Amino acid sequence: MADDKLTRLADPASAIASYLDDLLHTATDTARQEDMAVAEVSPKQDSEPVVERVPEPDPEPAVSKPAPEVKVAESQPEPEPGPESPPSRPEWSEHPFECLIFTVAGLQLAVPLILLGAIHRIEESVRHIPGSPRWYMGIRADSDHNLRVVDTAEWIMAGRAPANARDNYRFVIRLDNSDWGLACDDVAQSFTLKPDDVRWRTARSKRPWLAGTVVNHMCALIDVRTMADLLIRAEREHHLDLS
Repeated sequence: MADDKLTRLADPASAIASYLDDLLHTATDTARQEDMAVAEVSPKQDSEPVVERVPEPDPEPAVSKPAPEVKVAESQPEPEPGPESPPSRPEWSEHPFECLIFTVAGLQLAVPLILLGAIHRIEESVRHIPGSPRWYMGIRADSDHNLRVVDTAEWIMAGRAPANARDNYRFVIRLDNSDWGLACDDVAQSFTLKPDDVRWRTARSKRPWLAGTVVNHMCALIDVRTMADLLIRAEREHHLDLS
């Protein structure tokens, strides 16, 4: 039985390792591209263009002209702002901050304690919503709050999650004061991070929820508010976009 279990876990473990490598690459690729852009120098022209002089025509007698009519430009309405893009650095990252590590299908994730709403133990099965997407586990009913529970592995790993990931979920981490919670296997220690301990992302076109990576802990740092906004939008549009 032990050998059979190790065989079943081999592929998921490889997928998790590959995904973590991808996260680290995503967080560092932008910084590398920016360094290359700074090093580039715009080419200089070899010589200035030759300007042929044209003889000036004889001056014509001056004729008085009426002053041009000055029109007052009508005020134009200001354009509506486009969709907000996630900030390159969350506001809570300007000073040292406390973080909590939790694990999902063997992957380590970190969330800042200042935006951790609560930690709930999964003691009863989450109520499934018929017709919901795969990442939406369902509703965790509570005496004063119904929490929308996310299959975190399915949401963030884009098809690389182990098939039995849900079997190991024991906790739900609520994102700030939102209605959303991330299901996870276990909750580990909390620790203090200095801003320089994180490889911050300066662009968020891919995986906007990823604020950066903590290389020393080999974990991904979540931008909680961006994650909650993405979940709200995904629920509204009822489709999953992990590109």
